[in-house]
Amino acid sequence: MDKQPNSRMCFVCGVQNPVGLKITFYEDHEAEQVRVNFTVPDAYQGYPGVVHGGIVSAILDEVSGRTVLLHGSDDDLMATLRLTIRFRRPTPTETPLTAVGWLERKSGRGARVAGEIRLPDGTVTAECEATLVNVPAEFRTSWENEKQYWKVYE
Repeated sequence: MDKQPNSRMCFVCGVQNPVGLKITFYEDHEAEQVRVNFTVPDAYQGYPGVVHGGIVSAILDEVSGRTVLLHGSDDDLMATLRLTIRFRRPTPTETPLTAVGWLERKSGRGARVAGEIRLPDGTVTAECEATLVNVPAEFRTSWENEKQYWKVYE
């Protein structure tokens, strides 16, 4: 599997964000998916021992949104227009988890993506469907200074 780039300050993948999750994502070309194995520390709980729903949503947004990079370039990154989350059961903290995202459909202006978080036994704790859209040019211009930090880190 190929490692995807991380950013500097993104809450989910930013390597320098002091309060971020610092998750690194991988491309599984055989399965046509983006995936990651990770553990969420207790510091990100809602209820004791349960990952906060906002954190679950952020991870699903990231893993599904990154699927547009599978057969493209960093310039193919899109922004989430709509994100629908289904919480199937509590997602536990301090437990090995797997997040998987896949591309359902891509057009010139946007994409439809999906993802899920799984327990070690494969049980799905949460899933998402999302609609992504191309980012406006003026937004991309503001990201120019950050491009140097968008890379695969060792």
